[in-house]
Amino acid sequence: MSAKTMLVTGGSRGIGAAIARLGAAAGWHVAVNYASNEEAAARVVDDIISTGGEAFAIRGDVGEEADVIAMFEAVDARFGRLDGLVNNAGVVDRKARLDEMSVERLTRMMRINVIGTALCAREAVRRMSTSHGGAGGAIVNISSIAAVLGAPGEYIDYAASKGAVDTLTVGLAREVAAEGIRVNAVRPGIIDTEIHASGGQPDRVAAMRGLVPMKREGTAEEVARAALWLLSDEASYSTGAILTTSGGR
Repeated sequence: MSAKTMLVTGGSRGIGAAIARLGAAAGWHVAVNYASNEEAAARVVDDIISTGGEAFAIRGDVGEEADVIAMFEAVDARFGRLDGLVNNAGVVDRKARLDEMSVERLTRMMRINVIGTALCAREAVRRMSTSHGGAGGAIVNISSIAAVLGAPGEYIDYAASKGAVDTLTVGLAREVAAEGIRVNAVRPGIIDTEIHASGGQPDRVAAMRGLVPMKREGTAEEVARAALWLLSDEASYSTGAILTTSGGR
């Protein structure tokens, strides 16, 4: 039997890169999606190949349907199967109140974080579902503790997008449970990745550390381990679950 294959969206950096590397170490063949940073994606792929794994990179904006379709077709062509999808790609924006946000910002946030997640899940279901002739599989969506806390005064648009991801996770899990597909989510808290700098707050991790009951930030690898468990057969009776990895926050 050939190795199981996974697609990790936003897999070139941070949590996505950690999931790709750990997945490969666990024996998965990995498709690493990236939106623009080809060099970072190539580093992840090279790391995997150098340790005996199998991986390739695919450019694509998850918020564009044509890109998503092409991405999944590339996985079909390369691996011939899809067993796992990690919906990790997402964006944040500058710290702002709602009354300061433009419609362009709101549209971008929902297009990538919500519509992108739904489009990728749709394509995965079309390949994995037994009702489509598939052999089943697992989807893991990367949410955020912001979905619970609301992120007031920072980015409630981001929090709302992740709340939608949580709801999509639960609904889709129930929709396809009898078709061999498990759908779960990981809800990270303060994690030491580049996403904070991309939102204009490079010092956010240090500033927020004291609010975490464990008094430290998490690592991308800690989130990746949670995602890999949900993808694995060890989580065979878990679907519709949202696993919080937030240090108690």
